[in-house]
Amino acid sequence: METTHFSIAAVERDTGLSKDVLRMWERRYGFPEPSRDANGERAYPGAQVERLRLIKRLIDQGHRPGKLIASADDELAALAPRRPASRLPEDNPAPADLDELLLLIKQHDAAGFQQAMQQRLARQGMQRFVQDTIAPLTRLVGEAWVAGNIEVFEEHLFTELTKRLLRQAISTLPGGQRTPRVLLTSVPDEPHVIGLLMAEALFALEGAECIPLGTQMPLLEIARAASAHHADIVALSFSGAFPQRQIPALLQQLRMVLPATVSLWVGGSGVVRLPKMEGVQLLASLDEAIAAITRWRAEQAGI
Repeated sequence: METTHFSIAAVERDTGLSKDVLRMWERRYGFPEPSRDANGERAYPGAQVERLRLIKRLIDQGHRPGKLIASADDELAALAPRRPASRLPEDNPAPADLDELLLLIKQHDAAGFQQAMQQRLARQGMQRFVQDTIAPLTRLVGEAWVAGNIEVFEEHLFTELTKRLLRQAISTLPGGQRTPRVLLTSVPDEPHVIGLLMAEALFALEGAECIPLGTQMPLLEIARAASAHHADIVALSFSGAFPQRQIPALLQQLRMVLPATVSLWVGGSGVVRLPKMEGVQLLASLDEAIAAITRWRAEQAGI
């Protein structure tokens, strides 16, 4: 029977592993082992994609990739958390209303999820919606992913619907030249965008002019964009899935190439436990991000 094969772009989307990482593992560890299609492009069999998904989930839990790739399938399965019935572990239960939103995703009810989220946005207003719904729901989905309680396509559905909703809501906010000018992006191999959209929504509500560049920008391009847009602040987001040990060096490199007049702000669950760094403002919560705008304005006014 012919096995279904997937392109490297499809594997990147499905597993969250970048193309560069897939190629590097192929060279260094001999896995994955793609064949080549008629055009000479890499083609990955479904079984390898499933193994890569499991490896990515275990990496997100703190396991080392080299050891995982060398492990047999039964050893990987033993490391993976077992799937409980349909919800998160009971020692960390979700609020009932957020659990209901997650259930809509697990039932593949996109229309129901969108309607419920729109109703919450109208009822809560933008700031509370971001802080009290989007942020904890995103954490809930991330925990479900780590626990093996949500499928890849379900996590993608949540992400795409939430991105769409946030962008629509942001588009209704006043535009024009305001201050500070905040450039929002992420570094290479950090594809998570919801954190950036949450920050953009809150900064815009506080009267900032936001310049969204999407995700995975090379460091030199971030610096060039900051100069081209006359940005006052570069704001980065790191998810909990990004290897924390890599973050300080990346921030130091970026700080060196950014103009001295541009502030560097960094938020997201990936930076919560980072030590303080010179020239970098760590924002451990959305409340801190809002407060940082107020402090910036006070400093500019000489207060």
